[in-house]
Amino acid sequence: MATKVMHFNQKKHVSHVSHHSSHTTKHVVKEHSSRKSSSKSVNQVQHTHATEAMAEPAYTVPAFRQRSADEIEEYQRVSSHVGKGLASIQKELHRMKVATKTQVENIAITREVQEMMHKKMTLSTETDKAPDFMVALRPHTVWEKTPVKLFCTVGGHPRPIVKWYKGGKPVDPLSAPGKYKMESKYGVHSLIISRCVVSDTAEYSAVATNSHGSTTSKASVTVKRPAGGACQLFGQVPHMTVIHHSKLEITMLDRFGVSFGTEGGSIRLVCTMVVVPDLPNVPPLAQWYRDDKLLKAGKLAEIKVGGGAATLTLPHLAKDDEGLYTLRMWTKDGTTEHSAYLFVKDAAPSVAGAPGAPISIKAFDINSDYVLVAWKPPNTTNEAAITGYFVDKRESGSATWSQCNDSPVRICKYPVHGLKVGHAYHFRVRAVNSAGISRPSRESDKVTALDPAERERLQVIKLDGKHEVVIKDDDLEGVPSAPGQVVATRNTKSSVFVQWDPPKHPNHLMGYYIDASLVGSKTWAPCNHKPYKHTRFVVHGLTPGETYVFRVQAVNVYGLSDESQESTPIAVEPALKRGVEYATPSAPHGITMLSCDGASMIIAWNSPKHGGGSKINAYYVDKRDADSLAWKEVNSAPTKTRTYTVDGLTEGTFYEFKVQAGNLAGVGVPSAPSTPLKCEAWTSAVPGPAYDLAFREVRGDSLVILWKAPVYTGASAVTGYIVEMAKKGHHYHPLNEEAIGHCYLQVNGLEAGAEYTFKVKAVNAEGVGKASQTSEPVVAKALPGTQEIQCGVDEDTGDIFLSFEACEISETSNFAWSKNYKEISDCPRVAIETKGKHSKLTFVNPDVSDLGAFSVHVTDTEGVSASHTLTEDALNTMLELSYNIRHPIVPLKHQLNYEVLEKGHVRFWLQCLKMSPAVTYRFIVNDKEVTSSDSHKISHDVNTGVIQMTVDHFSKASEATYTVQIHDGRAKNQSSLVLVGDVFKAALKEAEFQRSEHIRKQGPHFAEYLSYHVDDDCTVLLVCKVANVKKETVFHWFKDEEEIVLETPPNVMSGSVALPISLFSRKDQGHYKAKLSDDRGKDTSVFDISGQVFDDIINAIAHIAGSSASELVLQCTPEGIRLQCYMKYYTEEIRTAWLHKDSKISSSEKMRIAGTAEMAWMQIREPSEKEKGHYSIQIMDATKSHTRTFDLSGQAYTDAYEEYLRLKAAAFAEKNRGRVVGGLPDVVTIMEQKTLSLTCTVWGDPSPEVTWFKNENEVVSTEHAKITLEANKFASLTITAVTSEDSGKYSINVRNKYGGEFVEITVSVYKQGESPPRPK
Repeated sequence: MATKVMHFNQKKHVSHVSHHSSHTTKHVVKEHSSRKSSSKSVNQVQHTHATEAMAEPAYTVPAFRQRSADEIEEYQRVSSHVGKGLASIQKELHRMKVATKTQVENIAITREVQEMMHKKMTLSTETDKAPDFMVALRPHTVWEKTPVKLFCTVGGHPRPIVKWYKGGKPVDPLSAPGKYKMESKYGVHSLIISRCVVSDTAEYSAVATNSHGSTTSKASVTVKRPAGGACQLFGQVPHMTVIHHSKLEITMLDRFGVSFGTEGGSIRLVCTMVVVPDLPNVPPLAQWYRDDKLLKAGKLAEIKVGGGAATLTLPHLAKDDEGLYTLRMWTKDGTTEHSAYLFVKDAAPSVAGAPGAPISIKAFDINSDYVLVAWKPPNTTNEAAITGYFVDKRESGSATWSQCNDSPVRICKYPVHGLKVGHAYHFRVRAVNSAGISRPSRESDKVTALDPAERERLQVIKLDGKHEVVIKDDDLEGVPSAPGQVVATRNTKSSVFVQWDPPKHPNHLMGYYIDASLVGSKTWAPCNHKPYKHTRFVVHGLTPGETYVFRVQAVNVYGLSDESQESTPIAVEPALKRGVEYATPSAPHGITMLSCDGASMIIAWNSPKHGGGSKINAYYVDKRDADSLAWKEVNSAPTKTRTYTVDGLTEGTFYEFKVQAGNLAGVGVPSAPSTPLKCEAWTSAVPGPAYDLAFREVRGDSLVILWKAPVYTGASAVTGYIVEMAKKGHHYHPLNEEAIGHCYLQVNGLEAGAEYTFKVKAVNAEGVGKASQTSEPVVAKALPGTQEIQCGVDEDTGDIFLSFEACEISETSNFAWSKNYKEISDCPRVAIETKGKHSKLTFVNPDVSDLGAFSVHVTDTEGVSASHTLTEDALNTMLELSYNIRHPIVPLKHQLNYEVLEKGHVRFWLQCLKMSPAVTYRFIVNDKEVTSSDSHKISHDVNTGVIQMTVDHFSKASEATYTVQIHDGRAKNQSSLVLVGDVFKAALKEAEFQRSEHIRKQGPHFAEYLSYHVDDDCTVLLVCKVANVKKETVFHWFKDEEEIVLETPPNVMSGSVALPISLFSRKDQGHYKAKLSDDRGKDTSVFDISGQVFDDIINAIAHIAGSSASELVLQCTPEGIRLQCYMKYYTEEIRTAWLHKDSKISSSEKMRIAGTAEMAWMQIREPSEKEKGHYSIQIMDATKSHTRTFDLSGQAYTDAYEEYLRLKAAAFAEKNRGRVVGGLPDVVTIMEQKTLSLTCTVWGDPSPEVTWFKNENEVVSTEHAKITLEANKFASLTITAVTSEDSGKYSINVRNKYGGEFVEITVSVYKQGESPPRPK
């Protein structure tokens, strides 16, 4: 096949996980229960043998003797060989001993648990009891890389919950997947640790808890690492216990998806998994299948299992490798498997236009001198037709190929002669067309030329009068006929589900080739490169958004059939409706047999639980013998019903079935295989099972169960049904003593929230038949938002109807109405209308024949349904109301009224509930009809039902009585409005005001007048909005007629103006005014901040300040103890209250209350013991009080009082310490021979001492430098005839017992004639 045509799988390499509809297989373990009991007995025997092996014989001291030289040499030789395996033997020995010990302990514990549970079951009733460990945890010592299992048995009622801990910390299985496994069965709790490491050494505990208490059991686990030395045990090593693969628990993680390869390349299919326990010497058993055929490891397929993954490598891809690959793993619960399709496209041809390579080369009828080689032809799409084939051979061990036929053979068989007896050969085939020769096929398996014990009868025919071909007698039939109708449906956004009818003349059909083509293109591309045996195929790797057509060809040994008719074009895109992407349905379930005649079965199944968002329109059934792995299609054409007759069965054979559902999005996953069903003719006289049990109107205390009559009726007709019900945990009991004649039953008296299951048995004259399959569990609980059917009369038409509003609905939901639980379809007595979640059933000419129970259920929901019984009394009441409605007046929603519009126009209007386009009406004013004109504009709106008249100039002359007369078909009505007196005056006043407002708004104006707003920082803003302004518009602020000039002029072009007032207080009360003006006019807005407005602003500030207030803070001062509360802003106008021990404090000399802009405070002057206690401040706004507190007692008071005393003493000392009051300069500059007098006033109580210093040395009074202190107040230092030596740093120290002060003076002496130095 030419590869110049790009395969669709090349265009978009997207990995899809796909379970093909016909090839998902599942291993079936027959007679499971008997095998399980057999396995149990075998395990018990193995445990007994292992226990005997663990009992080591007593050690006997050997008698030593001298060895000869030969004996020593032989001993050393044997020792060297034995020593090499000692380490591994020791390791296996320890592992075996641990495993055997664990098994023995498990048996003992299991027996003990069973005895304890048996004793417990003998109690007639359970009483409440705290948890108790009947079997406590036991310590374990194990070797590294071996598993350990901790057991305990817990009693108590209610049943205790057990949690596991390691070293006091909870054991989390998710922290190390596969490491830990927790089990709990019948009161036996276990923790399994797989592949222990040294770090697992710890104390483990199990904590059991119920409502009456908790208890703990602890045990230590010690993990040892084997020593590296040689083993000294020379006894016999016990036989190692084999762990079967079915003991492993396997969870598949990342799975291989739909894959694409190229001929001659390679590919790996990998599936990662978690294995518990993960033992290196016991890898899981993995089996790989291609099209249900088991693969074996070899040069064409490399299989590896281990390291948490199963891998299949195909190193040399050929088209023979294309197919559905299945990985089946043996697990604790049976098998688990995964399947996906592998596509292999052609490699590049040696010659453009040459065909693809043939496939499936096999040798038949092997003789001593010839064999018959057969193969399957390649698919051809755009290449020239195949004219024949060349067969090549080579001897095994040789790399040389030789051509067997001189001219191409036209059929897919050829007898190869001239073989040597006993020699082994390989064969390959090349296809030929007008463009050239294809690449060779994959070579066949090795064939040895020997005479067979039996040979089939062959005959020789001639092609074209000269070529001899050996074929079977039954092969003279030719190519098959073309397949039938091809149907393509959506599957995913990049794949399409294709199905077709088989050919009428298959002629030993080998399979099918599927081709695809873009619409409008004449190029066909292959979808598969290996004949496909079934009539349903999923084409992957298509380009989203493109439109395709498909065709199918059948193939046998003679070649390809004619192409089928093309399918209808289909766009590859997600199945969308209203923007929602559909999915394929989930798997059907509950497959059951309804009847069997020995050659066919009638089976039924339940709908998928999830429809995928679109209506299910197809079901496909597959079957297989219970002993076989290969599935076969039952129906190539889809069936829309959930029952199907399967023909062509063999009596006495067990069959399994699986079903797939299809919708707009494609075909979903297959169901689980049914239980094996025996094909055996039913001859019972009683009926078969009812089926298709369904529930309607599930509520907290009732439900309705429906079913379908059995297909097999027995020896006589079915006369009724018995319904049985079982509450969860209880036995079944009948709900009706006498058989009911219809296929539904309302069940009452249920327990809300309880779970129930049901069975139905059909009854005939011969007795009660076989029970139906158990229903799905149903919980007695109504869906949230469930509504019942409403019965009423349409107020417009008088029709009597039943309506239902669904609490939930899906895109594919339908409302199915029934009468007496028989679906209503095409009934002339009712009309059904559905819109969204609402459905309405309307009666046509209702009478007594319509009495009965009407019900509705919504498909593709979680059971939305309801019912209503129509009685004769209710029908008569509604018939009377219907008559009144059908002879109506024009209903008015609003009587005639008026409203004043802008510009002072007045609109008179009324509103009808409903009017038709043919409505007519008249406006009458004071008995005179008014018609529409420039001054009186009259109009109506059918959609809203409004009839109106607008009067442009409403004046004193408009005082009148206004009337509207309406005619609409047969209905009529009128409404009047008396607009005179005070009512008219109010209307006229409003009209004149609106007229003046319109004039005002022609110039600059206030769109919103002045109002106030308080920001988060407690700033008060006077705000207004302006409109119809321009750059020349001027804006001014005034307070009490005095203009307020702001630093930044107001920006009127912004549309809003604000005047900020910060630190708002009582001084900001006043009359505020805003003026707006330009050449078009002016407007004014005033706002008076006083009275209630002032209080409201203060309350708004108080709310912000109170919310931001901090807790009370203690601050000590020399005067006393101060409590402070910081907030965003405080003013004395804010209502606050200070409390001491819940008593309000008034400001006084003792308790002074004041504040600043940042805080409020309360000072306790000269505190004493009675001022101890709890203090609080309340900041009150208009709605709530914000309270902050401080507890001034205990240590807090003691510390505060001591700090107060300290500060008081410090203040007193500061006040009375010695100090220089004034008189001394910092720098003195003086000429030589002058007299320097440094004089200052000093003060202190008591009088301070005065000391003078020069350059930090005390100055002593002399004739040159004289020190005086007059009246203890005036201190002086007088230096006569100063010289340069008198320059320096002088200082005075004034000090008494409370402290003092040190003042420095810098003196600079300069000579006569010099300039005075600058002071530094």
